Amino acid sequence: MSQVLSKSPKHCAKQGLSIDKSYKKLFLAFSAFFSTILAFIFLIWLILHPSKPQFSLREADIYQLNLSGPHLLNSSIQLTLLSKNPNKKVGIYYDKLQAYAAYKGQQITVDTSLPPFYQGYEESNLLTASLEGKGLPVASSFGYEVGRDQTAGRIVLNLKTNSQKASLLNNYNAVKLFNPEQIRAKHPTLDRRRKGGCLTPFEA
Repeated sequence: MSQVLSKSPKHCAKQGLSIDKSYKKLFLAFSAFFSTILAFIFLIWLILHPSKPQFSLREADIYQLNLSGPHLLNSSIQLTLLSKNPNKKVGIYYDKLQAYAAYKGQQITVDTSLPPFYQGYEESNLLTASLEGKGLPVASSFGYEVGRDQTAGRIVLNLKTNSQKASLLNNYNAVKLFNPEQIRAKHPTLDRRRKGGCLTPFEA
């Protein structure tokens, strides 16, 4: 005669409690692991404390800025930028750097790519670029505004740089990929003097 084995409610409760403890231990183990990883990343960031690169305009010359039609612009600008890495422990590799000129919120040259380069700790580099635009659409008031500024003796421009990808490097390896969609630096407003069309900073 076979015996029917049945577990008491007390036994089932103990088994359920044992399973709950196993899940709890597993959860705590994963939590500790991820906390350690996050703490390690934060520690690296705290030690290196990477800062965004800085750009400033050193020199710019306008060779062409005229309308080929009622709303089409031709432009040619030569500029020299100073790029500075403010980090003391991190170098920067620029994979793709672009520059363009704008006038009263309107882009007046196409994006011009600069060659990739590496910038060491607290290092500064001079970058040159020729910005051009042919048949770029502009507002109907563009010609009037430029003519008015020329009469006043100055044309106010903004020079902007965009970097879609820059890697921050230390002595050992790539620590962080710096890709805030775009690293954008808006340069000081410039004053176009009548002497040779050279652009120099001015105070508003």
